[in-house]
Amino acid sequence: MSGPAVHTASGRRLGVADPRQEGPLDLRLVPPALAAWAATALALDAPGRWVAVGVALAVCAALGIVGGTWAVGRANRARGPGPGSGQAGGGAPAYRWWRGTAAAGVLLCAAAGAAAAGLHGADARSGPVPGLAQSFARADAEVTVTSDPRRTRPQIRGDHSMPASLLVDAEVTRLTTADGTVTRLRTPVLLMVTPGEAAGRWQRLLPTTGLRIGGRFAPPRHEGERIAAVIRADAGGPPEVIRAPTPVQRVAGKLRAGLREATDGLGTDARALLPGLVVGDTSRVGPELDDAFKATDLTHLLAVSGSNLSILLFLLIGPPGSALRSERRGLAPRLGLSLRLTALTGGGIALAFVIVCRPEPSVLRAAACGLITLLAIGTGRRRSLIPALAAAVLLLVLYDPWLARSYGFLLSVLATGALLTLAPRWSGALQRHGVPPRLAEVLAAAGAAQAVCAPVVVVLASRVSLVAIPCNLLAEFAVAPATVLGFAALAVAPVSIPAAQTLATVAGWPAGWIATVARTGASLPGAQADWPGGWQGAGLLAAVTVVLVLSARRLARHPWVCSAAALLLVLAVLRPVPLTRIMSGWPPPGWAFALCDVGQGDAMVLAAGRGSGVVVDTGPDPRPVDRCLRELGITHVPLLVLTHFHADHVRGLPGVLRGREVGAVQTTSLRKPAEQAAFVRRTAAEAHVPVVPAVPGERRRLGPLDWQVLWPAPQVAGAPPYFLTEPNDSSLTLFVRSGALTLLLLGDLEPPAQQGVLRRYPALPRVDVLKVAHHGSAYQDAGLLRTARPRLAVISCGTDNPYGHPAARTVEALTAAGARVLRTDIDGAIAVSGAGDGLRAVGRS
Repeated sequence: MSGPAVHTASGRRLGVADPRQEGPLDLRLVPPALAAWAATALALDAPGRWVAVGVALAVCAALGIVGGTWAVGRANRARGPGPGSGQAGGGAPAYRWWRGTAAAGVLLCAAAGAAAAGLHGADARSGPVPGLAQSFARADAEVTVTSDPRRTRPQIRGDHSMPASLLVDAEVTRLTTADGTVTRLRTPVLLMVTPGEAAGRWQRLLPTTGLRIGGRFAPPRHEGERIAAVIRADAGGPPEVIRAPTPVQRVAGKLRAGLREATDGLGTDARALLPGLVVGDTSRVGPELDDAFKATDLTHLLAVSGSNLSILLFLLIGPPGSALRSERRGLAPRLGLSLRLTALTGGGIALAFVIVCRPEPSVLRAAACGLITLLAIGTGRRRSLIPALAAAVLLLVLYDPWLARSYGFLLSVLATGALLTLAPRWSGALQRHGVPPRLAEVLAAAGAAQAVCAPVVVVLASRVSLVAIPCNLLAEFAVAPATVLGFAALAVAPVSIPAAQTLATVAGWPAGWIATVARTGASLPGAQADWPGGWQGAGLLAAVTVVLVLSARRLARHPWVCSAAALLLVLAVLRPVPLTRIMSGWPPPGWAFALCDVGQGDAMVLAAGRGSGVVVDTGPDPRPVDRCLRELGITHVPLLVLTHFHADHVRGLPGVLRGREVGAVQTTSLRKPAEQAAFVRRTAAEAHVPVVPAVPGERRRLGPLDWQVLWPAPQVAGAPPYFLTEPNDSSLTLFVRSGALTLLLLGDLEPPAQQGVLRRYPALPRVDVLKVAHHGSAYQDAGLLRTARPRLAVISCGTDNPYGHPAARTVEALTAAGARVLRTDIDGAIAVSGAGDGLRAVGRS
């Protein structure tokens, strides 16, 4: 039985819900869309004359193909039907005609994409702005804001942390150079602002706002970018507004502000996450939560995506296929809306979605993908929506050619295509193996999206998330209620803030669950696996994925193989310390001291018992120190010592606090730099961990550890000022005994302070391990090195650091004194066990 009889027997209308009722994939629009995409990406930064030549050649070739095809068709019709053909002209000529027309269409789409890209690229390169950028000149400009301000992460530069800046996309509309020349133009730029006390007013800027700014122009970081220059605006006061935003943007801004106000009373994670889920507002998402979402591949939830709109449309018209049945579902039939009015309402929701979430390219992309989902919900025919996706790609790259080079656009298209093609097949296969339908659909969707997007993520991050699929599955059930309730709070806020707060409170529960999933997944030792970066790594991962997918059906016939693979995956994610020690040999059994590899910074661990360790410094970044502690199996930190407040020693503090019980933080008494000392106090207070100063000369004992604070020295009337006012020279210096093992940890002491230590402790015994001061800089006191006579000298420094650490003369002096020298930039993390002649050190290179 086939054809109409199948549908008669099924009891369903043609094309409704059941994928088996659909025809084969319609891929006719895919080649033109891909051709336009590729041509656009290539032409954006190509010389204008070459783009013009390419467009002309493509158009001429297309016209030649069409002319030749028509000529052959006329000749065939003149000869009449061929022998044995069932119709005039025969089937082969008709096929050749369609093939020729398709080839011409591909060439014309490529020509259109290249032409649009050439015009946009020329627009970015024309005018005086690129010249000003190349000469790093100053100028005054009037600009129109085209995006919401977004905050950068503080960057660590040696001993200090660069303040966070605000980035704002804009168009220069009027330019006044130093010689007084005035030019009117429309050139895209990026504003970089250090807002200071006026951060709030800068942060509240809306698209279409006109500003007058002055600043220094600089070229973009990478060639072929959308912008013609980066304008580093003069630091100081609030923005100088010369033109208010449009009424539409003011309304959208008030709606977003109302949502933020409604979420003010929620918990930290829910307050940060809910605006991101609803309208893509990530201004409250901190670095730690952002890292957790990246580690679990949940970042698509923090960006405006087609899923946001599809959830609203699902609420309107119900599950897939139901819009064409007599028993319609969703809110539309309950409100008495006809099919035509339902379609118009859905279009209105999409328009409002674009306005509220800002009409940026990413939002337009999300709206296009959401409308495709609307068609899927309305018809239930996912496979036939490939032409709609291809058409959306074609129109979007012609409208905004810069999308052709956007990784976000690529990921969105790949994910949508996977949901339309792979997910239905995988869902059907899972259901045939006894998986419940709803669970099969969710599993297939998450797996398909991850399979096609992971190679692109590798290009950006050089890693693969091993917890992405389970985390997406666990978060999926909370996304819809959080989004719907969040949009309800946004809509109600202008009328009643208390009602909006009530809705936001309820929405905060699923939003908090999503944050918990992200944090829990990211906290697993094997949440991420390193993978070769770049497009070569992406190709390798794609090949591995294809092999696994093709082998899945065969592997499914062998339950023991599947069970073994699942067990290996679980072990790779959990990475139990005994197993990793057997597999890698690191950390070695009985280790007493470890120097973590945290780049250009310091982080050390002194073993204090099973799963317990005293941590000394945290490095510049939370992620490396967190990873190091997990590999060492440290879950309890009775004391965290911060030798001084330079950023490369304290900025990793959130990584130590993440998922661990920390008893107290001990610091030096010199609170410089002030901003870093404030960061430590603020971060510790948020984790409810006390901060206590170290007492000069104090001694402590903890399990096998016994240590004394050698420096800074106590102040004695009339004595030399050993307690200096420079942060490096105020570093806490510890003499540690761990059983028979002795260690001298010098922080970042400079030679004057090192000499002060030696004067105060002239009988300093020989040590097994010396943590060389200041990352092995050239400034070391030879007398202290001769007195300490370390058997092992360890140096923490970053690969290819700009300071030349460690200095060659320092390494030579240590070697000449009989010490074995290990350094993290070459040997990786270093673990030490034994003592005296039995001293052993293992590097994890």
